Amino acid sequence: MKNDMKPFFATHAWVRGAWARDVLLTVDASGAWSGIQANAPVTANQDVTVLNGPVLPGLVNAHSHAFQRAIAGLTERKAGAGAAISDDFWSWRDRMYSVARRITPEQLETIAALLYAELLAGGYTQVCEFHYLHNALDGRPYADPLEMSLALVRAAQRVGMGLTLLPTLYMRSGFGATGLREDQRRFASTPDSVLRLVEGVQAQAGALAHVNVGVAVHSLRAADAAAIKEVAAFAANNGLPIHIHVAEQTQEVQDCLNHTGQRPIEWLLEHLPLNAHWNLVHATHATPVELQTVGASGAAIVICPSTEANLGDGVFDFSGYSGIGGRWSIGSDSNVNRSWIEELRLLEYSQRLTQRRRNVAAQAGGFDSSAAALFEAALAGGQSATARPLGAIELGHRADFLVLNEQSSVLLGVPAEHVLDALVFSSPGARFKEVFVAGQQRVDGGRGWGRESGPALWPELVQEFVRTMKTLWT
Repeated sequence: MKNDMKPFFATHAWVRGAWARDVLLTVDASGAWSGIQANAPVTANQDVTVLNGPVLPGLVNAHSHAFQRAIAGLTERKAGAGAAISDDFWSWRDRMYSVARRITPEQLETIAALLYAELLAGGYTQVCEFHYLHNALDGRPYADPLEMSLALVRAAQRVGMGLTLLPTLYMRSGFGATGLREDQRRFASTPDSVLRLVEGVQAQAGALAHVNVGVAVHSLRAADAAAIKEVAAFAANNGLPIHIHVAEQTQEVQDCLNHTGQRPIEWLLEHLPLNAHWNLVHATHATPVELQTVGASGAAIVICPSTEANLGDGVFDFSGYSGIGGRWSIGSDSNVNRSWIEELRLLEYSQRLTQRRRNVAAQAGGFDSSAAALFEAALAGGQSATARPLGAIELGHRADFLVLNEQSSVLLGVPAEHVLDALVFSSPGARFKEVFVAGQQRVDGGRGWGRESGPALWPELVQEFVRTMKTLWT
């Protein structure tokens, strides 16, 4: 075996949508898969690392707001006094703004580092950070406009998480508004300022491990048509992924109709050339015709089941969209949940509850297994979200992989062909024994960090996070 190659052996590995047996896996010096040999002879070669559990490819988290980890679990009480007070997305947003107004770059880095460590432990190996918290506490740009962006980059580098940073355009408080609310002043940006952020991070990404950049528009309500088109043209000219929140709330849909005469997705389809670089976040309240057209365009939808449930957004028409072959990915969004297992389970269960039938994903996706249908589609969608060869044990793809703990009670006695089913649909107790990013071990034992990050990192992250939370909430 060449010195620049790193060989691994797995008794079972998920390759091309199925379990392969006795797989010799080789990672090259760049951290990409360079060899995948199924039915390989069991080796006693000391240069080969034997992986003690079934192996899955790592998954992309296609939508995250890292700073919102600081309010996870802290918005679960009724907004205001009295039974007449409505508690919905909009009241939650006001509470979210209260912490967005106060987080410093140092605190953001601390919060993001713990979050990204949790996401790694939850089986994500790349995160798309939808980043609009740009400015200083007074709303003015920092002396270095990259201050908040680089806090996120440093956090990801510290724990070994892959990062797709999406500097986000945010210009106004709503349709017809001329600017932002006072509590949105830190989000203020223009196409020019956002594109400078993209270029600034891009300039540094070459020297950083597993960092790339895209661009985002917060929503149609947050920017005018000319600005959206300018950012979209930049993304298209530079081959970057572009993300946008769309049709998450019924009020948003109605406001868009009132001001433009069109529904949000309808407006996008008419005014912009949607293609495989586009990622529409949520699309909860899309019509069947809109979903059909989005699917035909090659654009993908980012579904965030736990956040959409937590905020009372509604239920995405997954079976309809999946049934036409629509591309999609999964996101943790507000980060109340940091495990893709639970996201996929909730996505399937929401469909079962509304349709009163079982194995909806399997039927829509043409699989026998709902877990396999969900997992394979989410893996493919992650490539759309990042514009990177990720999310598969496939030659040339980055070697991100997860080693399952066969001694977890969830997997005890489970036949090999049902391991993924049990992982997704049995108790949430199962976690990953080891997590690798680009062939480098990042999680060891499901909680501590491995050789490359150092075993003392997790306690440090916890201590720093607790101090930050006390500062924010005392």
